[in-house]
This record gives sequence, C-alpha cells and structure tokens, in this order.
Amino acid sequence: MEPDEESVGSLVELGLSRYEARVYLALVRRDSYTAAQVAREAEVPRQRIYDVLDKLVRAQLAVAHRGRVTTFTAVAPELALTRLMNRQRESLERLEKVSTSLTSLLLPLWSDGRAHTDPLDYIEVLRDPRQIAERFADIQEQADSELLSFCMPPFVAPAANTSGIKATRRLRRAKGTVRAVYTHDALADEEVLENVRRFAEAGEEARFAQRLPLKLVIADASLVLCDMPDPVAGTGATTALYIEHPALAACLRLAFQSVWEAAEPMRAEAADAVGSAEPPDTAEPDAG
Repeated sequence: MEPDEESVGSLVELGLSRYEARVYLALVRRDSYTAAQVAREAEVPRQRIYDVLDKLVRAQLAVAHRGRVTTFTAVAPELALTRLMNRQRESLERLEKVSTSLTSLLLPLWSDGRAHTDPLDYIEVLRDPRQIAERFADIQEQADSELLSFCMPPFVAPAANTSGIKATRRLRRAKGTVRAVYTHDALADEEVLENVRRFAEAGEEARFAQRLPLKLVIADASLVLCDMPDPVAGTGATTALYIEHPALAACLRLAFQSVWEAAEPMRAEAADAVGSAEPPDTAEPDAG
C-alpha cells in the first residue's frame, strides 16, 4: 500500500470519508488551493468538491479564505488530528450513554422473556412487498403523537405516499413530532428530494446522515416496522418485522435519537430546492 493510501485509510478510521481524507491530504501539500485545484489534486469529482470542502471547514480541519476566488488551507495536522480524536471520544461517550440506557431497558425485557411461552407473538414477519407497504401505511395511520423514521431505498410506499403526508399533517396539527433521517444520497435523487420537500411542507423535520443501519419506523414508542436485509444473499431481498412491544420500541427510539443528534440538517443549497418547511398552524383538508 502506498503511503498516501495508508494515510487515507488512517483518516477514514478517524471518521473522515475517503473524499474528505484525500482532500485534506492534498491541502496539506500546499499553502492554499482553489476548489478546482484541490479537486484535480485529490482526484475528487468537481460536483462533490464544494460539499467535501464545506465539511472539512465545518469540522475545523480546513480554513476558507474568502476573496475574489475563495482558497482553502489545511489546519495544522497536530491540531486536525486532535480534533478528530475529540470527535471520536465524544461519539464513544454518546454510545456509552446509549448502551447504558439500552441495558437498563433490555434487562427487564430479557427477564420477562425467560418465562414467556411464545416470545414471538408480538412480532409479525413480512416478506411480501405489498404486505410490507400495507403495514407501513398502518403504522403511520396509528401514530398518535410521534413518528420517527430512518428512510433509505428501496422504498416500499408509493412515490406520493399520501397516507404518510396525511399522518404527518394530522400529527403536527396535534402538536406531535414527525422526524426522519435520510442518507446523504437522497440529496442527489430528484424524486426522493421532491418527496422530502412534500413531507417538509406537511411538517416533517428532516436530517441527513452518511449511513443508516436499517430502514425503521417507530410510532409512539410502542410500534415498530423495520427492514432486515439479508446479509448473505445479497439479492436486495429483505424481511420486514412488524413489532408491537413498548420496551423494544423504546430501545430503538433511543437508537434513533442518537443518530438524529449526530445527523446534519439539510445543506443550504438543498434547502433552497426543498423550500420552506414550516408546519401548518391551522387545520387543512388532508390530501385524498
């Protein structure tokens, strides 16, 4: 392995994406670069370079010098690596808190399960995409105060998802919470971005993460629909679990909150495309 590739791999282990690592290493080599120059040097696509540089600047690993042409400079490696290590420590501390909370919630569940004669009577296993779509609509309609989602392809609901829009409006009129975390790839998909816009107009709060562990919907910390991809088959086929169990739902809700806190709000350029996301204050007829 070349030394640069070793450095890229090490920076990835410290939390950077491969593009971010390559751009930082390119910035280290010179006093400053324009965006176009560093894109060529780091071999990063031009359409991605501004996003990558923005993340490095916000992470305090690079500095932007505004002028007629904006240039970028790397933060000194010892300071940059200290900041990356601090981010990892903060992430570990957050995970330790989640782990402690999950342990306290799972232990009673585990103890109850020792005497349970049929431990799966609260779980429905679904493999038919039509049934999964129906359960997805059901869980949205049953939500009374809170609806939390990890959204990632492939999507089982119709593109319009009118039942989800209606549920979002209903919950927000009742002062409930509707939150969704999407992957960053959603920002490059016009159809998905349009769906994000429609849900934002209905009152959904959206954030974006580099990766999500699985597709997940939690209603009122009591109902769960999650998609379990087959890690062996690799065919894209999934098995969905519909679970009515408050303790397990509470555990998964903690996991959602951890990802939500670490996820990013929509970037400015995408927000312009999505438009205003203010929830309606007054009742309006649901879409048919």
